[in-house]
Order: sequence, then C-alpha cells, then structure tokens
Amino acid sequence: MAANFSFSGKLYLIPTTLGESNPIDVLPLTVKKHVERIDHYIAENEKTARRAIKKLVPQKKQQILKFKTLNKFTEVTEIPNFLDACKEGFDMGLISEAGVPGVADPGAEIVKLAHQNGIQVIPLVGPSSILLAMMGSGMNGQAFSFNGYLPIDKKEKKQELKNLERISAEKNMAQVFIETPYRNNKLLEDLIQTLHPSTRLCIACDITLASEYILTLPINEWKQKKVDLHKRPTIFVIQKD
Repeated sequence: MAANFSFSGKLYLIPTTLGESNPIDVLPLTVKKHVERIDHYIAENEKTARRAIKKLVPQKKQQILKFKTLNKFTEVTEIPNFLDACKEGFDMGLISEAGVPGVADPGAEIVKLAHQNGIQVIPLVGPSSILLAMMGSGMNGQAFSFNGYLPIDKKEKKQELKNLERISAEKNMAQVFIETPYRNNKLLEDLIQTLHPSTRLCIACDITLASEYILTLPINEWKQKKVDLHKRPTIFVIQKD
C-alpha cells in the first residue's frame, strides 16, 4: 500500500565518512548521485558539510548550495521552517558531521519534523560507527543498547558502569557507549578499575580509517595492554556473560 505524502520534496539522510578517508571507499555510489543533484542541505556545520560535498562531488558548484544550520546555537523557533524547501517541491539533504544522520546525531529532530509534516524520509546507506563496532566486537548483535555518554562525575560514572554491567549479564545484552575523545584514556582507566575481570570490553577506535583498531578482551587482559586513545573517535562495548 502506497504511503500518502503531503509534499513532493523528499528529505534524504546523507551519510559522510567517519574521518579523512576517501568517500569512494566507504560510501556507495547512490550517495554521490543524490548529492550531485540536491542543492538544499541541513547540517550541523556548514563549513565541514561543504567540504564533505566537495570531496564527494568536486565538480559541484558551491555557490548554488543553500544551507540551514542545526546545532546547539540554533533557535528552537527556527526549526519548524527548516524543511520549507521540501514544501516548495525541492529535495533536501540532511548531512551528518560524521557517519549517519539521526543516530547519536541532532538530525533526529529534523527527521521527526519531516514525519510530522508528511514529508517522505529516505535514509541512504553509509558507515555507522555504532553498528560497525558491534559487528567487530563479537558480542550479542541480537540485543544491544546504545547509551550515549556516561556521567562525568567519577562516582556517578562508576555506578552507571556497574549498572550497565549488571544489565548486560541479566539480559545477555551488549552495552555500547562513547566518550569525548580527549577523555578516552581516562574512561579506559575507569573501565579497568570498575568492571569485573571477566567482563568483555571491545575498543573500536578510528573505524574505517587507516589507523583502525578493534579489539575485544576480558578486563583482566586489558590491564596488561597499552593503547593510546587520546583524541581518537572510539566506541566502547561491554558485556558480562
């Protein structure tokens, strides 16, 4: 049964690379084809979005691109107008800073707005660091939970880690989380000090880049390892069997 949409303009969810890798290595040709023809974009940072578009489609004229910026400085009152181009019949692209839009990404608010306004949403295939980390972790891909950032306060962080470890054991559910890259090494220390020695920890770092590092070991074995995660985008996955 065909869905009824109020407007002819569609919202395309456009993934980008997870770092300075060649777009052709990680993005399918479909993404390139849509970027070639779409001129209206929503992005967290216009400068980096323009750079991503130029890298993917070097011949595209930058001066014809129109952007709306969605970040922590965006006024809430502005957001309802972000999809006006779709309402006027133009396709729009929601482009992520890294990876896929709408997953651990502010673009989810725009996707929600599109559904509320009867605008067709079309997600395009691209790299998701969360899914790639799960794929490479060897942990339960049938049941896992993404928890975003852990508390900064040391005591609260320790309690949350113990809670996630407990849930992973009770429900056989992998627990995924991230940290601000400059605090990665400190988080790794906290994990080693807090979790049970047999709990498995996967560190998935610099995914899809030449420096990619993905390794799963029990906590007691991580104590013998030396790895520098400082300022390197990293996904952490834990599971207690």
